[in-house]
Amino acid sequence: MLKGGIVGFGFIASSGHFPAYAARKDVEIVAFADVCPARLDAARALAPKARFYATHEEMLAGENALDFVDIATPPAFHRDIALAALRRGAHVLCEKPLTTTIAEAVELALAARKYRRVVFPAHNYKHAPVVKFAGETIRSGRIGNVRAVTLNTFRTTHAKGVKEWRTDWRRDRKTSGGGIAMDHGSHSFYLTFAWMGSLPTHVAAKTLTVDRQFDTEDNLNCVLTFPNGYAHCFLTWTAGVRKVIYSLQGTDGALVIDDDDWELTASTSKGKPQVERGIIESHWMDASHKQWFDSLFEKFKASIAAGDHASAELREAVACIQIIETCYRSNAEGCRELPLSLDVREL
Repeated sequence: MLKGGIVGFGFIASSGHFPAYAARKDVEIVAFADVCPARLDAARALAPKARFYATHEEMLAGENALDFVDIATPPAFHRDIALAALRRGAHVLCEKPLTTTIAEAVELALAARKYRRVVFPAHNYKHAPVVKFAGETIRSGRIGNVRAVTLNTFRTTHAKGVKEWRTDWRRDRKTSGGGIAMDHGSHSFYLTFAWMGSLPTHVAAKTLTVDRQFDTEDNLNCVLTFPNGYAHCFLTWTAGVRKVIYSLQGTDGALVIDDDDWELTASTSKGKPQVERGIIESHWMDASHKQWFDSLFEKFKASIAAGDHASAELREAVACIQIIETCYRSNAEGCRELPLSLDVREL
């Protein structure tokens, strides 16, 4: 039985993480910390036997048997909470983005090794059933070697926080670290790593702010160059529909994903393309993504059991932050292509 503490009991923790924990028999959430008293009351209603704290410092001081800390606060606070948890000997499960700067991300990767504790990002999109199907399709060889992928993420607005605490915090740079690139870019980027089978070497990006009442971008358009091809990622908070559309273009065919719908085109021995279609229920419309959390938590547990402190997942998270930071720099420098110079494989 793993004993955990949650820091930040907003939407994703209350609607995604905690329900998944509550349904499991191998984990118990024994403590909660949140700066908002009303959110602690919400946690208390769901887990009355737990202990409750106003800050993560108080929680870490008051709890001496935490196996892990689940960080579900806005990104600006991730680094400090994660380091404090590592110093107290707890493993860390952290919502994306891991940090808001590459320097902080590298610091956490080095700290994971120093304190011999796992730091694991909540990269949950790779656990969506239809995304798992994409990986299986690549491994089957049916579409050949993937040379190009496109990832389009349409949202009608930014994800809203809980009503009791700064609902629009994602549009405040001091708290979020950035706009849609910071909030959602990681999902697109780590999927490109998996589908291209490598890490990118360069990126060129353009950001746009349509809703100018906020100080963060609500649109990102970028191209990632890989040793074996390229990826195009488009993310928007100003679309007319909520949807994801992904395509994987291979030497022998292609896979196109439209939310739960998929279409696979593959060459046959006679040279004629064969087209298959299907539906894999993946609950894209549920923003909590609680249906994917069990699969993610199993990988977290496996990393703990193996002592894999600076895992491939952690290195992916650092790579995502490097891309996000470089996207912002590319945009500021006329959208020119810039190298991704840090080799995260060496961390």
